[in-house]
Amino acid sequence: MSPAAVDSRPNTAHEAPAPARHLVLRLLGLAWRYRKKCLAVVFLNGFVAILGLVGFQLTGLGIDVLRKAVDPAAPAVRWPLGYAPPESWSLVAELSTVAVMMALMAVLSLAIKYWAAIVSAQLSQQIVIQLRTEVYDKLQRLSFRYFDDHDSSSLINRVAGDVQAIRQFVDGVVIKCLVVVITLAVCIVYMLRLNVGLTIACLATTPLLWWGAIWFARVSREQYLQASKLGDEMVRVLSENVQGIQVVKGFAAEKGQIERFAEANRQIVEHKFGIFWSLSLYQPIMGILTQINMLVLIGYGSYLTIRGELPLGTGLFVFANLLHEFANQVGHVTNIANSIQSSLTASERVFEILDAPLEVDSPASPQQPVQVRGEYVLEQVSFEYVPGKPVLKEINLRIGAGQMVGITGETGAGKTTLLALLTRFHDPTSGRILLDGVDLKAWDLPHLRRQIGMVFQESFLFSNTVSNNIAFGKPTATLDEIEFAARQAAAEEFISAMPGQYQNVVGEYGTNLSGGQKQRISLARALILRPPVLILDDATAAVDSETEHAIQQTLDRLRGERTVILVSSRVSTLRHADQIFVLNAGLLAETGNHQQLMQMHGHYFQMAQLQAWEQTLTEPEDSLPEDREASAWSNGQGATFPQMKGIRNV
Repeated sequence: MSPAAVDSRPNTAHEAPAPARHLVLRLLGLAWRYRKKCLAVVFLNGFVAILGLVGFQLTGLGIDVLRKAVDPAAPAVRWPLGYAPPESWSLVAELSTVAVMMALMAVLSLAIKYWAAIVSAQLSQQIVIQLRTEVYDKLQRLSFRYFDDHDSSSLINRVAGDVQAIRQFVDGVVIKCLVVVITLAVCIVYMLRLNVGLTIACLATTPLLWWGAIWFARVSREQYLQASKLGDEMVRVLSENVQGIQVVKGFAAEKGQIERFAEANRQIVEHKFGIFWSLSLYQPIMGILTQINMLVLIGYGSYLTIRGELPLGTGLFVFANLLHEFANQVGHVTNIANSIQSSLTASERVFEILDAPLEVDSPASPQQPVQVRGEYVLEQVSFEYVPGKPVLKEINLRIGAGQMVGITGETGAGKTTLLALLTRFHDPTSGRILLDGVDLKAWDLPHLRRQIGMVFQESFLFSNTVSNNIAFGKPTATLDEIEFAARQAAAEEFISAMPGQYQNVVGEYGTNLSGGQKQRISLARALILRPPVLILDDATAAVDSETEHAIQQTLDRLRGERTVILVSSRVSTLRHADQIFVLNAGLLAETGNHQQLMQMHGHYFQMAQLQAWEQTLTEPEDSLPEDREASAWSNGQGATFPQMKGIRNV
C-alpha cells in the first residue's frame, strides 16, 4: 500500500446507492448479451407451462367422463379439439385414453424441464465466468491508488460473491419474470375463455400484489447494501487474522480475535434478521391475498357449476388449478423482488470496479523505443495522494544511463513514492518524468514496465515452485537462465539445499522461507529479465552482511550495463552509488556521492554518524581501533571511534 494511503482512503460507508433505474438498465444490457440462451430457456419453460395446462385439461376431462358415467343427466363431456371417442367405447377405454395422453404429456414435460435446466446451468456458468474475467481484467489494469482506497476483502467479495448475485438477475429475475409473465398470460387467457366474470372476480386482488412487490423493493434496497458491507468486514477480519496469525499468537490475542470475528458474524446475523423479518412479513400477506382469490372461486365458481354454466372437470377443476398456478407464479414475485435487491446491490459494487477510471494507461498512440538506455530526468515533479498534501515537492534530478544511484531519507520522506513514479505506478500531480527523453506518459505501459526490473520492499512470492517464482516475468526462461539469475542474487546456495531445489514449492506468501531468502528470490526474479533499469526498494534490509556483500558485488558488475536505482537507509549499501539523492519531507535535500555528502555535514552525514555509533554498540570494545580518527566508510568526516567508545560507555 502506498504511503499516506490510509489518509487518502475515502469514507464509503455512507455513500448513497446508485439510481436503481440505471442499474436495472445495465443489468438488462448484460442479459441482452446472452439473449439467445435466455430466449431458449424462456421458450422451454413456457412450453412446460403449456404442457401443465394441457395436463390440467386432461385431468378435468377424466373427471367429466366419470361424472357422465355416474350421472347420465350431467352435461355432455367436451373432448379437446372437437374429438369424441366412438359411442361403443367403454368407460375403461375412455379413461385409459385420457391416462395415456396424461402420461405422454408428463414424459414430454420431464424431458423439456431437463433440457431447460441444462441450458439454464450453461447460461449461469457462462455469465459468471465471463463477468469474473472482466472484473479481474479491470482490476489488473487499475492503478495502485484504487487498491489503496479499497479493502482487499471487499474486492475479493465482489469477484467471488457479487458476481454470483448479478448472475441471479439474468436467470432469477429476467428469465423468471418472462416465464412468470408467459405463464400468467396463458392462465388468464384460459380462465377468461372459461368464464370472464369469474376471472375478474378471482383476480380482483392482483393490483395489491404488485403494490406489495414495489413496497418490498423500496424497503429492502438499503438493507441489502448494508448486508454486503458487513460481509466485507467479516471477510476482512478473517483475512487479516489468517495473514497475521504469527502476530495474533505472538501476543496471545486468540481470545480477543475470536470475539472480534464473532462480533462481525453477530452483526451480519442481526442485520439479516431484519431482512428476513421484512421478507417474512411480505410473504404471508401475499399468501392471504391469493387465498382470498381461492375463496371467491369456491363461492362463485360453485354457484356457476350448480347452474350448469361451468363444467365440473374441464371448468371448475381446471379453473381451480389455474388459479393455484396463478398464485404460485405471483408467489415467485417475492423471490424475484428479493433477487432484484440482491442483484442491484451486487451490481453497484461490481460496476463500480468496471467503471473505475484508468488513472494510469497507455496513450492512444504509444511509443515503444527499441533501444532503452535507462536515463531518467525528473522536471519539477510533485505528487499528492490527498489533494493539498504533497508527498513530493518540485523534484528535479537526473539519473544517467548505466549509473548506480541511491535514494535515501527518513521514513515518510517519499522514497517509495518516488520509485512508484519512476515505474509509472502513479503519474505526477505536476511536472513530468522522462526516460531516454520520452515522457513516461507517452510510453506503451506494458512495454515500459518490461524495461524495469523491480525488487519491492515487501517481497511477495506466489504459492508455486521456486523456478516459477523466479521466471514469473519471463515464463519462457530456461533452467540455465533461472539458475544464473539465482547465482547473481546469491540465492543458489539455499535453493540447492531445499528438498526439491528449484522445483520446491514455496508456501503461500513464501511462509516457509526466511525474509532474506524471499528477498533474494525476488532479486533473481528481477535479474532474469535483464532489464535496462533495475530498481531495488530496500532490497538488502532483510539480509545478513555476507549476503548483502554478495548482492552488492552483483550490482557492481551491472554498473555501466544497466541503470541501477537503490532505495536504502544503509550507508554500507549507498556508499557504492555513483550518486545519492537525499529526500527530506518530500524535498530533494542533498545530492552527491558518498564523499561529497559526508563533507556537507547534512542529513546524510547525520545518518552515517548514527549508523557508525550503532555499529560500535554491537562490536567488542577491543575490536575498535584506538588510533584511527574515523571509520573506513566515513573517510575522515564522521565521529572518531574513540568518540563513539565514549558515547557507548556513557
